[in-house]
Amino acid sequence: MAGLTYKKTGVDIREAGRFVKRASSLARRAQSSSVLSGIGRFAACFKLDKKYKEPVLVSSTDNVGTKLLIAEKLRKFDTIGIDLVAMVVNDIITTGARPLFFLDYFALGRLKEKRDTEILKGIIKGCQLSGCSLVGGETAQLGAIYGKDGFDLAGFGVGIIEKGKVIDGSKIKVGDKIIGLASNGLHSNGYSLVRKIFPRREWNRYIPSLRRTLGQELLRPTTIYVKAILSLMRRFSLKGVANITGGGLLGNIPRILPEGKKPLIKEGSWEISPIFSLIEEKGKISKKEMFATFNLGIGMAIVVSKKETKGVMNALSKMRIPSFLIGEIRE
Repeated sequence: MAGLTYKKTGVDIREAGRFVKRASSLARRAQSSSVLSGIGRFAACFKLDKKYKEPVLVSSTDNVGTKLLIAEKLRKFDTIGIDLVAMVVNDIITTGARPLFFLDYFALGRLKEKRDTEILKGIIKGCQLSGCSLVGGETAQLGAIYGKDGFDLAGFGVGIIEKGKVIDGSKIKVGDKIIGLASNGLHSNGYSLVRKIFPRREWNRYIPSLRRTLGQELLRPTTIYVKAILSLMRRFSLKGVANITGGGLLGNIPRILPEGKKPLIKEGSWEISPIFSLIEEKGKISKKEMFATFNLGIGMAIVVSKKETKGVMNALSKMRIPSFLIGEIRE
């Protein structure tokens, strides 16, 4: 042992301690009064609100996938933390549950102050956008696995909802309408295919149809829909909510439907982001594969009755969230 650095592992105890203190200080920006103990302790304590008569806890875990590789090559890390939170809380909100708290797992080869702080700030921003508290997590230095520069991110979140208000799709009927909420590009899915289509040398190229470089487009953060869905729930009866991630529209909407029901998606009923047309054209990807891999401009889909459709879309418009009537439920 030399100083506080282990020769065999390369772990700098002092640097790790400084990062924990910095993380704890930053995390307070995304903590509610329900957090009794957070980052820096061995476990986090969170106090539940007494207003729930039959509280149901809803949990989810996910990661950012190979989008991390693009961030790493472009050395731009300020958005992938938002992606991480979004992947978790957007799943939780499909049940109608309000996200309570979030924990991250950050595995890396070695600590890098600038990179790691940018990622942490993104996680905090994601928590703020979703109204949940960042209560802790784990930062693991695993040089033998990730080398000097590699890293991975995963997240875990918990939400809460009254048992009688859980959105489970059981009330969906034939004739109900499907409303699509606009995405912010690719979000965090399909990047393995994208990296095969667009080599590294093209990531800094300016694309007129995108009004930005390809790399900037690929690192746009995933939209967080939590506050929008919670707002809609206060005024309307949402019968089903689907997070459009891996599997696209055709793979995710059927997951929330009762047996014997299917979605009829009307192609051309919404605005498809230019990035998807670029991917389809350059990669010579079939329509079927595009629908099965990407969100194609729809990040979240909700199912409502015909009579509430107009009201829901008007409410989304007031929240400045573009929405489209993209289909309906059939036998």
